[in-house]
Amino acid sequence: MNTPHVSPPPSAAQRPIRELPDELISQIAAGEVVERPASVVRELLDNALDAGATAITIRLIEGGIRLITVEDNGYGIEARQLPVALKRHATSKITSLQDLEQVNSLGFRGEALAAIASVSETVLHSRTQDQPNGFALDARTGEISPIARPVGTTVEVKELFFSTPARRQFLKSEQTEQAHCLEAIKRQALARPDVQWTVWAEGKQLHNWRRYTGPDAHTQRTADILGQGFIDDAIEVANEDLRCRITGFVGLPSVARSRADHQYTYVNGRFVRDKVLMNALRRAYEDVLHGNKQPSYVVFLQVDPRSVDVNVHPTKVELRFRDSRMVHQVLQRCVGDALAQPRSTGLLDTSASTLHAPPAESAPIKASPSATWRQMGFGHTPQAPSGQRLGVSELQALWQPQPPPTAPLQNPIDQPLTPPLPRDTPADDWPLGSAIGQLQGVYILSQNQQGLVIVDMHAAHERIVYEQLKLQMAQGAESALTQQRLLIPLSFSATEKELATANDHTETLAQLGFELTPLSAQSLAIRAVPAVLAQGDSVALVREVLSELAEHGTHAVLQRAAHDLLAAMACHGAVRANRHLTLTEMNALLRQIEQTDRSDQCNHGRPTWRQLSLKELDKLFLRGQ
Repeated sequence: MNTPHVSPPPSAAQRPIRELPDELISQIAAGEVVERPASVVRELLDNALDAGATAITIRLIEGGIRLITVEDNGYGIEARQLPVALKRHATSKITSLQDLEQVNSLGFRGEALAAIASVSETVLHSRTQDQPNGFALDARTGEISPIARPVGTTVEVKELFFSTPARRQFLKSEQTEQAHCLEAIKRQALARPDVQWTVWAEGKQLHNWRRYTGPDAHTQRTADILGQGFIDDAIEVANEDLRCRITGFVGLPSVARSRADHQYTYVNGRFVRDKVLMNALRRAYEDVLHGNKQPSYVVFLQVDPRSVDVNVHPTKVELRFRDSRMVHQVLQRCVGDALAQPRSTGLLDTSASTLHAPPAESAPIKASPSATWRQMGFGHTPQAPSGQRLGVSELQALWQPQPPPTAPLQNPIDQPLTPPLPRDTPADDWPLGSAIGQLQGVYILSQNQQGLVIVDMHAAHERIVYEQLKLQMAQGAESALTQQRLLIPLSFSATEKELATANDHTETLAQLGFELTPLSAQSLAIRAVPAVLAQGDSVALVREVLSELAEHGTHAVLQRAAHDLLAAMACHGAVRANRHLTLTEMNALLRQIEQTDRSDQCNHGRPTWRQLSLKELDKLFLRGQ
């Protein structure tokens, strides 16, 4: 049986070079700009805000697939400019390369309307202040007709991807697409409390966020969108750095979420997903987050437009900083300082009833961190000669458990870091109150103005020890970490990047306690690891350190690795469960919690204390019901 001969397609060399039709060019470009209905919503909102709108209404039908309408009360578009607005690379935002290098608007590429019109049925309605009536432009036919409408612009986008059915098949369900559209609206609304936002879906009003002005505008808008609970459980951040001004709210570690769905970062009013910002925020939280929890935050950065490149991706969600290290350091320090403040100081309430003075035995001692460790039952604190640094081995010796002392507790430090608290200090001035007992050798029970405070003594003391370790290292304690050589070196397959990083950062690895040598062109041998972490997974640890070195450089990795080791030391050195404490020791620990940075969480991110108000206690026992 003879099969018919089929000629192969012509090769690229045989095909003639032709210019693509304008419509096909627009549809290709639309693949980058318009991914789903939410992309259309984002682009149209950018244009509305750039047009000076103070009120925007969004209407969605079938998740935006059937209809998207964005109406604003901005400046409007002149009738003669309507056809130009639908042309590719036509914009009023920039006119020169100099404008592109210092973009102050949300939109600037001139691609959005042309891309949207190429994959949908688009109609523009607009009127300016100088026109007696408005005009409507049908993007498919190019026909312009007069209409009656107020000043502003309305863009109707119908049957998205009707001309490219293959793209439409990749869309999710109507509910999913609507959720993405609502998220895009929330991102814009969070940044612009000075704009009223009304959202309709399937003919029903979903949201109506009023316009706010004044110093509390962002607080009110954030409460509208993320809920008052977010504001109640968040810390307001602000800095005075002229190079990078930061404002916003960061959620408390105790209310961290399992998903990263409440993370909003803005640069000059534009919502962005930037690795530098996300890493800086993660670093700020790394000492206080539990497990794989995700922090919540709404953070606004204002930088010189000339110091940031927003022309990176058609979606404008990505950008580049000219000095990313500066931005990273300023943001991490700003958020980290805000999270470091103990929340216990906010428990004081002068309107509450005054507590009775504590018994004589529980008279508080405002001890220094070292004094408190001594009171917890640890051995004598060796002091280094003047000018001599303490090594890690000496630091470890500071927290060796000893039998409970029989003699009265004494402060072994000649010059404590914090002055002793006078014994006549009123109990009302103690945020965590005065200790009344110990529960099962694990928890300290204390009463304050609000009610009952429950403290996990191991978690709280672990944080105190850890913060003091970090302080001593920052003040000049020897940073080279003790190595433990392995009897049998561990070998593992390494990538070219890992091999190069190990070769380039030999001295840094030695400071961290590692000794790595290449075995071949594809493997490394681990000959020594930090003594404190000798029992861990050495290969996984080395891979993580190499990855961090390659991505973030020597300084950041040294600091982080040192903190990880100090955290392990603090965990082993903190007072253990089933340890009996006197009321004096309990109160000393409470006072130290109130003074220690990040004392609301232990090194692993678990809470160290909880407050139960009198109302909550009354509710448990049905009092007043």
